[in-house]
Amino acid sequence: MGGKGLSPALITDGLETQFVGQRVIYYPRLASTMEVARRQARRGAAWGTVVIAGEQTAGKGRLGRVWLSPEGSLALSIILYPSLAYLPSLIMLAALAVVHSIEAVTGLKAQVKWPNDVLVNGRKVCGILIESDVQGDAVVYAIIGIGVNVNLRLSDFPEISSLATSLSDELGRDVSLLNLIRRLLVEVEGLYLALLAGGSIYEEWRDSLVTLGRKVRAESGKNKCEGIAESVARDGSLLLRQANGSLTKIVAGDVTLRN
Repeated sequence: MGGKGLSPALITDGLETQFVGQRVIYYPRLASTMEVARRQARRGAAWGTVVIAGEQTAGKGRLGRVWLSPEGSLALSIILYPSLAYLPSLIMLAALAVVHSIEAVTGLKAQVKWPNDVLVNGRKVCGILIESDVQGDAVVYAIIGIGVNVNLRLSDFPEISSLATSLSDELGRDVSLLNLIRRLLVEVEGLYLALLAGGSIYEEWRDSLVTLGRKVRAESGKNKCEGIAESVARDGSLLLRQANGSLTKIVAGDVTLRN
């Protein structure tokens, strides 16, 4: 099912969640789900409100990059109001929710590339963006943005085909966008409730990382370094062992896997 068959009613009907996805705002075509979610959050939208676009024309990835979301791909944003302590866990939560959902709906094994990509067979199938408004020690809102290449023929987009893949390309058939969305919302809520109950998702997230033990090149602002991705801290930052033996902590940035 492509984006044309989607509707809020289909997504929410019988959805086994308490709050995530109980309110869905759907647009057949939209510039950016994050922009709409931001406006909704500032107006005090309900916990777990989800903004979905059948086609996103001006989506942004990390560092202001363009994120391609033509029809057949998934672009959604989820509004949450977490306490400050849970903010670093949202990227882990979102990545694991995507991994669980892909494996449940398609049977494909997915892995996480630090900090915010999900890979299938070594190529990017999903990008995640976390945006938050923090004032003092209070989180005004947090938005999880998720973009997944679902039913996308990468041969139509040669500029990204060497780095990216889609679920349909990997399977050789289309995937139900509706089933993937519904499963994703259930997974996000389940992991979030586990956090609230005092559980940890750090270990599973760490173990799903394809980055650890690999030689990588990291860029953070103007700083660049190479080394072995040794481990990740509980706050989500990457610990990189350089050739001279020093350990560098990378809080945010881009990581390229080296052969």
